[in-house]
This record gives sequence, structure tokens and C-alpha cells, in this order.
Amino acid sequence: MRILLFGSPGVGKGTQAKILSSKLNIPHISTGDILRQAIKDKTKLDKKTQETMNAGELIPDDIMIEIIKDTFFRRGCRNGFILDGFPRTTVQAEELEKLIEELALSNVVVVAITAPEDEIIKRLANRLTCKVCKSIFSKDELENVTVCPKCGAENSFYIRKDDSEEVIKNRINVFNENTKPVLDFYKGKREVIFINGNDSVEKVNEKILEELKMYSVNNN
Repeated sequence: MRILLFGSPGVGKGTQAKILSSKLNIPHISTGDILRQAIKDKTKLDKKTQETMNAGELIPDDIMIEIIKDTFFRRGCRNGFILDGFPRTTVQAEELEKLIEELALSNVVVVAITAPEDEIIKRLANRLTCKVCKSIFSKDELENVTVCPKCGAENSFYIRKDDSEEVIKNRINVFNENTKPVLDFYKGKREVIFINGNDSVEKVNEKILEELKMYSVNNN
């Protein structure tokens, strides 16, 4: 199965993608993680691109499309994948459709996680990330905790630059202006499953798996 995972920043896409990747045994392709690693490794991304990302703006289409093509051919995605963070514009969606057709990929489904904007802002402003394993936690669950519960790293928690309140609001505005139209692009082209992301992580995951199972039954 090929899953295109959509949702506003802070809606829980990354968390759900990791769980789904483990349960479905298919790779999780996070464009955000790929870009952050590229910045860390000082690869192709120039300073302007890094500043664009830190400000919560969208990376240019041509750069993102090249990254996705390269990832698809390197990561063994022919048997399935979870694509998190792409496409974010209709141009990217059109290019992705060409790539899907070129690789003759089937069973491509769109999963869109939704949540109220005020809840999203609250979540993002309250989260910490582990530098080592990239796991995300709320500040509340890490009160007086210095060791990462996932990987055991000490004093590894930090606030991402794109999790400041100003950048958070800008990221949501960018999503509303650029990425919401992508869902309209897919309606009628592919199955689009909407999931309420305001429930617990477990309930959201349960609902996604339930909907994916129904999709598989109806399309086989």
C-alpha cells in the first residue's frame, strides 16, 4: 500500500507515520526529516533554502521533486511507503502523479488528518524533540526528565526553530494557502480518507488502520 499522509503542522502526521510504518512494515518517508538531515550534513541545500525552512515557508517545488525522486529510487519503495510532507503544492502533486505512473504503482491512498487550529498551535508550542532519535514529546510529559524515553540519550531535548509561535502561525497559513488545494486536486483522482486527529494517538491510529482495511477490501 502507498499512503500519502496529509495534515497541518502539529496534527500528528509524523507520529502516526512511524506507527503505521512499524505495523504495516513499509518505509516512512518524511520530507521534513530528509531536509533537516541534509541541512545537518551540509549537502545540496543552500543557506537560502535553510532559512526558508526555518521560517516555516515552503521549499521550492523543483528541489522537493528532485528529493522525492531520489528517495523513491534509493529506498526500495516499490512494495509500499508512507509519504509524509509531500506533495505540498498542486505542482508537486502533478509531478508525483507522473512518478507514480512511471513506476506503475498501485493502491495509492490519501489520508488527511485534521484538528482545530487552536489545538494545533497549543500542541506545537508545547513540544520538544530529541536530537538523537528525533522523537517528539510534549513538555508536560518530560517535566523533570533529562533522559529520552525512546533512545536513552541524556539532555538531548530541544525546541525546533520552526516550533516558535510566530513560525507556527506562518506554517499553518502556508498550509492553508498551498496544501489544502492539493486535497481538492486528489478528490476524484484517488481515495481520500479524512481522520479526526483530535483524539488520542492510539485512537487516531486505530481509526486510520480501520479505514485502510476497508479501502483494501474495496479495492481488491
